Amino acid sequence: MYKLVFALLIIAIPFSVRCQSGKIQEPVVKPFALIAGGSKGIGFAIAEALARRNYNLVLIARDPDTLLLAKTRLESAYPVEVFTLSYDLSREETATAIAQWCTEKNIRLKMLCNVAGLGGAEDYLNLSLDSLRYMVRLNVESCMAMSLTLLPLLEANAPSYILNVASMAGFAPMPAKNMYSATKSAVIFFSYSLRYQLKEKNISVSCLNPGPVFTKPGIVEETREKLGWLGMKMAVSPRKVGEIAVQETLNGKLIIVPGTAAKLMSTIIRALPRRLVVKIYNNVGK
Repeated sequence: MYKLVFALLIIAIPFSVRCQSGKIQEPVVKPFALIAGGSKGIGFAIAEALARRNYNLVLIARDPDTLLLAKTRLESAYPVEVFTLSYDLSREETATAIAQWCTEKNIRLKMLCNVAGLGGAEDYLNLSLDSLRYMVRLNVESCMAMSLTLLPLLEANAPSYILNVASMAGFAPMPAKNMYSATKSAVIFFSYSLRYQLKEKNISVSCLNPGPVFTKPGIVEETREKLGWLGMKMAVSPRKVGEIAVQETLNGKLIIVPGTAAKLMSTIIRALPRRLVVKIYNNVGK
């Protein structure tokens, strides 16, 4: 008799949990966001902003240790599931492998964030050809390849979003950061065009263009030395950048510049003749 009652309870409980006011409620399926370059810095801040909004996450980076740390931090702070994949995003086969994994795992992808990028104090004329090629592949090619290979999943889960991370450096040529500004300019132009190409598919494309973001001590020193008071005023914390980026992406904004001072400067830079802007950047960068 007891066994019969127990069996009936096992059958009845799932239905009683799902039923409310006589209706069967479907289980809530959380959407997924994939962050390429999501283990630290701006990428982690974007991941955290999405976790606060109840997105499950797929984080991509090269270092498995930083990925594990990011996963632990996010899952301990938010009720989300975090998958991690260790890949070099500059490699030609990576985007296809990631897209295949997402398809096999039936990832309900609602947002793709192309964050991975390379910059630094050294740039063209001071870097080897291999390093410069790596920068182009990581900053531009990975963004293009990830967007294309994951497009079927984004389309299947539309309305959906692509967030590409560029930089204020992409608004004008910078002699001190020649290839970096060139690659980020390419990401901006790519995002502008892709937004219109994907509009009918109900996929919104946004492009984040931050000024100085203090993700490591060297950036603080470089900003203070080369940009002075103005650079320090334009600086925004990674956490704030991530929050603004996600909020404005979900609101469908195309060009995102975090921070009032940075937004004002970006408007001025884009309005001035490029010959004048590159001359100013050249004097500042020396």
